[in-house]
Amino acid sequence: MNRRLLQIIAIGAIAAGVALIVASTLRRRHGANSQTAVSATQEHPVVPAGDKAADFRLEKLDGTTLALDQLRGKVVFLNIWATWCGPCREEMPSMETLYDELKSNKDFVMLAVSQDTKGRSVVAPYVEQYGYHFTVLLDPENKVGDSYDISGVPETFIIDREGQIVAHHMGAFDWSRPDVKSALEQLLSSKEG
Repeated sequence: MNRRLLQIIAIGAIAAGVALIVASTLRRRHGANSQTAVSATQEHPVVPAGDKAADFRLEKLDGTTLALDQLRGKVVFLNIWATWCGPCREEMPSMETLYDELKSNKDFVMLAVSQDTKGRSVVAPYVEQYGYHFTVLLDPENKVGDSYDISGVPETFIIDREGQIVAHHMGAFDWSRPDVKSALEQLLSSKEG
């Protein structure tokens, strides 16, 4: 199967039964326009699925740094959140469930970018209290949120192996759903996208 077909299948499975999950065609390498993500609010422009994911370099809770470009060749689940955000707190247990189910696949990476302005001092105790094991990055200056033009938290982006955004979801969601896991597994099984 070609890359485009596999990506359409993966995006379709993620979107199945989910009114706010975004699915659109990837921008063709010839420069064709991609569709803009459907969102809960059309008043704020969103990063369209099909766009190249903006690179960033942030500090992890352990003090080391991570750059998105280092993850090229992997499927990245990128979530932007904050400890003070009720919907973020609501969806994080389902993110942990999804992470637990996919962490054995070396090509899957889950990143949770915290926008807490107090940084590590509030994020580390929160993550420890709830026992989250996915990678948490600190972004007290909201650089990633600005780069991805988010309108609020939480917002989630699914990034394929080539660094393209294949889905964008605004708001809390139950990421532990079997259709989400299945869609990500299909995307992971593709060595192209």
